[in-house]
Amino acid sequence: MQRALLSPLTRSITARNTLRSTRLVTPRVRVSYPQSLAVRFNSTNAAKEEPKKETEASAKAETEAEAKSEEAEAEVNPLSELQEKLEKKDKELAAMKNHYARAIADFRHLQDTTKTEVQKAKDFALQKFAKDLLDSLDNFNLALSHVKEDTLKLNDEVKSLYDGVGMTKTVFEKTLIRYGIEKIDPLDQPFDPNLHEATFQIAHPDKEPGTVFHVQQVGYTLNDRVLRPAKVGVVKNDDE
Repeated sequence: MQRALLSPLTRSITARNTLRSTRLVTPRVRVSYPQSLAVRFNSTNAAKEEPKKETEASAKAETEAEAKSEEAEAEVNPLSELQEKLEKKDKELAAMKNHYARAIADFRHLQDTTKTEVQKAKDFALQKFAKDLLDSLDNFNLALSHVKEDTLKLNDEVKSLYDGVGMTKTVFEKTLIRYGIEKIDPLDQPFDPNLHEATFQIAHPDKEPGTVFHVQQVGYTLNDRVLRPAKVGVVKNDDE
């Protein structure tokens, strides 16, 4: 009875072991393609791809050429811009130099003009005052000219007064000379319309025509500028 029970169990174990030891072999199948089909496929693709490759090559060459030209322009443009800026700055510098030179010239001219005007103001500040003094000097001359020589010889007091007035006149004239006021006494000199004022003309056989033979009133200058012209009589020509 035990054998009867163990026999089916033994059989099942044996069947399992048999299945484990059994290897399943998968058959390998090799597929061979005809060689002519591969060759025809390759030649067709190459014929189609050649124009495409040429187009791509030409496009690539054009792109590279454009890139190179752009790079060249990029290199040239900064130089040209710098050259233009330099020329512009040179023009501005030349204009500034010209403006500066003109400004200096104008300033120096202004300095010279101002200096001249200041000097003239100093030289001729006394012009009006000097003209008023000339009347007093004329009075001295008039007083001295009206005294006769016989009176001076006979009267000592008059002579002393005459000498005192003469000395006062001399001191007065020296003071005027010290301040640039000088006398114009053109007796026996050629007539000068810039310095003289002709009050009359007369023929004089002993004098040359155009010569001052009489001084009616002496003139004066202030720093070489006529303060008052001398009033004179002039010798006229006989033909006139």
